[in-house]
Amino acid sequence: MRIKLVLTVVFSFFMLAGYSQDGDVAKKGQNVSDFVFNIENNKKIQLSDYKGKVVFINFFANWCPPCKLEMPYLEKDVWLKHKDNKNFVMLAFGRGDDLAKVQQFQKDFKVTFPMYPDTSKAIYNNFATKYTPRNYIIKDGKIIYASTGFTKSEFDKMVALLDKLLKK
Repeated sequence: MRIKLVLTVVFSFFMLAGYSQDGDVAKKGQNVSDFVFNIENNKKIQLSDYKGKVVFINFFANWCPPCKLEMPYLEKDVWLKHKDNKNFVMLAFGRGDDLAKVQQFQKDFKVTFPMYPDTSKAIYNNFATKYTPRNYIIKDGKIIYASTGFTKSEFDKMVALLDKLLKK
């Protein structure tokens, strides 16, 4: 009886530990692995092409309720505010979504920032193994901000940091 209890406790501990992991691959303070992605007309871009710029990366999924909630804020408080700043780049990737799904999502949520498919999750897997939305601010190849999920208070902190970085 006592062995069953101990085994149950140990098993429960490992199950809870597995569920509590955050799914992060890349964390604040780490350098980002360079990656390549396609934009219109099959033109390839590398993250390193944006050296010296503040790069804002968003990962979303078309089925994700918090991603949908976040979209208007990304449009208004990030994209429309900074799109004309020559030191700013915004990239949004549809985790597991093909081009048609990304374009439909963009149309449905009336966002104008650049969105790209990440059908195989190859780009996403450089950053995480699970959960969306995710946002990253990268400068000089280093992650200076990372978030998972969406809360307005955390989003506001992220925007304040982005505003500060782009005023320099």
